[in-house]
Amino acid sequence: MKTVVYIDGFNLYFGAVKGTAHKWLNPVEAVRRHLLPQNVIVGTKYFTAKLNPRPHDPDQPLRQETHLRALRTLPALEIFYGFFLTKTVKMPLAHPRPGGPRQVKVIKTEEKGSDVNLGAQLVHDAHEHRFDCAVVVSGDSDLVMPVRIVKEDLGLPVGVLNPQQNPCMELKKFATFYKHLKRGRLADSQFPPTLADARGKFHKPSSW
Repeated sequence: MKTVVYIDGFNLYFGAVKGTAHKWLNPVEAVRRHLLPQNVIVGTKYFTAKLNPRPHDPDQPLRQETHLRALRTLPALEIFYGFFLTKTVKMPLAHPRPGGPRQVKVIKTEEKGSDVNLGAQLVHDAHEHRFDCAVVVSGDSDLVMPVRIVKEDLGLPVGVLNPQQNPCMELKKFATFYKHLKRGRLADSQFPPTLADARGKFHKPSSW
């Protein structure tokens, strides 16, 4: 069954990868290990946003770019970029002091665009008959509508591989099949320590 995989990069990272020793992840291999034998991955679309350096971790963008470079060595994989929006907002204090302020200003950074980009690509590819089955790697309930359109209106199966620890009942309700990404399989789905591309050899970051 010709299958295209749609990966929400940050949902995958924060749901299953962060805090583990498996950040050098080959997500296509991780997905392949969760699929049935008749699923043949013919394309992968990876959705993310470029990180900005932080005072406490200035090398974060470099590590991300190295991982993105590793992803680009995979055949038939495309990367789509959203963006980060940073703004100052007022938020309530959890435990305000008596007589003190009940709200404080904080700097809030949000990744924007990945869910919209993923949903748009999923529906567009379904209309273009680019797959027999789609697999969405995300636990974001914002993706319910595109999953539902492809499954119910276009009659194509859409599986969900949820990297989050908590189930997403909305996605589970409309997906053709629904699985949780097993963290135990991440260790078996790592890139080799050294890879090569048109620019030459490069290596897994020494620290993360």
